[in-house]
Amino acid sequence: MATDAAQTSPRPMRADARRNYERLLTEARTAFTEHGTDASLEDIARRAEVGIGTLYRHFPNRTALMSAVFQGEVDGILARSRELLAAPEPCRALVAWLRAIVAHASTYRGLSRALMAAQTDEGSAMSRCSLPLRDAGRALLARAQQTGAISSDVDIVDLMQLTNAIALAVEQSPDDPELADRLLTLTLTGLKARP
Repeated sequence: MATDAAQTSPRPMRADARRNYERLLTEARTAFTEHGTDASLEDIARRAEVGIGTLYRHFPNRTALMSAVFQGEVDGILARSRELLAAPEPCRALVAWLRAIVAHASTYRGLSRALMAAQTDEGSAMSRCSLPLRDAGRALLARAQQTGAISSDVDIVDLMQLTNAIALAVEQSPDDPELADRLLTLTLTGLKARP
């Protein structure tokens, strides 16, 4: 699940290149938080005190930069999913994990759209974030389905799209802090197995 140039290049980065890479990640995270994922790449490079060419040497496109920025948070969500696999109530564990996905995706304006697009484009840089999340969700969903609490015909891809759609709705309604829980509850009510 390598996401940075240091892990994908045949040789390690020089110290100055590593510093530039780290500054770009820091400034991108700040810009994405303040302005959303459509933040100006030129501005990110300027704030990191490098040229735009340096940014593109490390990150060939916006989605590669986004993937690198969000990888740490994704790793945290994946660790949480492993903990939840041992939870005594599989359905509650799935709901807790879905809440974590919504919280993550709605933190940065535009991230939920990128994650939704990555569900259908496994070749994109964002798939490095979305595919492991989908696999983690699949395990939690299967466990909840084994209890009979969730219908066996529910698919993780559809559930992830719904979860990202909820995050997109939350992003569009920042003045409604209860929206995510209401929409998630509505979604899960529709997922329950019928007698």
